[in-house]
Amino acid sequence: MRVILPQVVKIIMPSVTNEVITLVKDTSLAFTLAYQEVFSLAKQISASQTSFMPFVIAGVFYFVANYVVEIIMNRIEKSMDYYK
Repeated sequence: MRVILPQVVKIIMPSVTNEVITLVKDTSLAFTLAYQEVFSLAKQISASQTSFMPFVIAGVFYFVANYVVEIIMNRIEKSMDYYK
């Protein structure tokens, strides 16, 4: 366990990073479950104000959230890159 687990974690980190980013992007699917999330709120505000800006703000929010996840996962991957 002490030998294999660190090797496995190092190998699966890129896949885990992709899955986490996909989960952040797919939070818009919560709209189908009638859950109030960022995109559905942006849609409601945009409809009431006849403005496209709420969609831009929601897009920036998703971009920042994914960027933060990417930075954190890159640091974890680099800390596990003990051969370089």
